[in-house]
Amino acid sequence: MRLYLASTSPARLALLRQIGIEPLLVPSHVDEEAAVVAAEQAHGPLTPDAMVQLLAEAKAEAVVGSLVDGEPIDGFILGGDSAFELDGVAYGKPHRPEVARERWLAQRGKSGILHSGHWLIDHRGGRRQSASGRTDHAELTFADDISDAEIDAYVGSGEPLLVAGAFTIDGLAAPFVRTITGAPSAVIGMSLPVLRDLLAGYGVSWTDFWNPDAVAGPGL
Repeated sequence: MRLYLASTSPARLALLRQIGIEPLLVPSHVDEEAAVVAAEQAHGPLTPDAMVQLLAEAKAEAVVGSLVDGEPIDGFILGGDSAFELDGVAYGKPHRPEVARERWLAQRGKSGILHSGHWLIDHRGGRRQSASGRTDHAELTFADDISDAEIDAYVGSGEPLLVAGAFTIDGLAAPFVRTITGAPSAVIGMSLPVLRDLLAGYGVSWTDFWNPDAVAGPGL
């Protein structure tokens, strides 16, 4: 059984490897901004949940019919997206240092919600059969005593520039987070409990995707 990840996100790849799954990477190259604009023009403003679900679906559907190493996709395709909501506003990747610094000054001492969207396509047998998706969210609170110097050092590391909300909990920003309510993996980039549930809906277990080399214990 193979899982195809429609993403180039290092965080999502690391999460899957952490649970013994070595996915095949199939970058989707979706224009996220254009997809959101088109959806909002058609249906009005999107909630953060609706936005991440829209983009997760777009990424997965974009690779349907692709060839991987010259072969048709035979397994499940997973698309994901994340956004951080603070004071009612959803934020994606800051990209620029000045934007990341601005966000950290605004979120210091506050609580926000990380929204994580998932879209799973059953593409067994080399053809699209059905699909399902779900969002998950986790609330986290940042320390209120983070100094400007700490923020400058963190922004200077470059880590926050390409992650939703300008932070990670599995990297350099971990000491800044006081509490998390919800699945910690949802904050990193994908809710592993949701992935487990979606796969179970197709009668398969996440353990069916285990890489034997990754889960073999000592002496096995």
